[in-house]
Amino acid sequence: QVQLVESGGGLVQPGGSLRLSCGVSTSIFNIIPMAWYRQAPGKERELVASITSGGSTTYQYSVKGRFTISRDNAKNTVYLQMNSLKPEDTAIYYCCAKGRTVWGDDYWGQGTQVTVSS
Repeated sequence: QVQLVESGGGLVQPGGSLRLSCGVSTSIFNIIPMAWYRQAPGKERELVASITSGGSTTYQYSVKGRFTISRDNAKNTVYLQMNSLKPEDTAIYYCCAKGRTVWGDDYWGQGTQVTVSS
């Protein structure tokens, strides 16, 4: 069973920064594409950013230039650096191991709350 553990959420003022981390318990982390999703109250879960095993990244339009996804294969960890945060970034953020081609399924973390408010 693959487990994902997120950390780094919290309360931050508009314009502030947070860095989310997600540790993944698998020996093949280096070949697994990873992603961050978020879900705001009353809204559907949406993709925020993704990173391939080779390090290529994609971003939702609303976070481009503000958020950066990265990975450290030696630490089995994926990060989401969030800068210039806005109130509309408030949501529960979920880490996802995109493992359908390897394990037959994706695996999710428990989520971490990010609240942007003055």
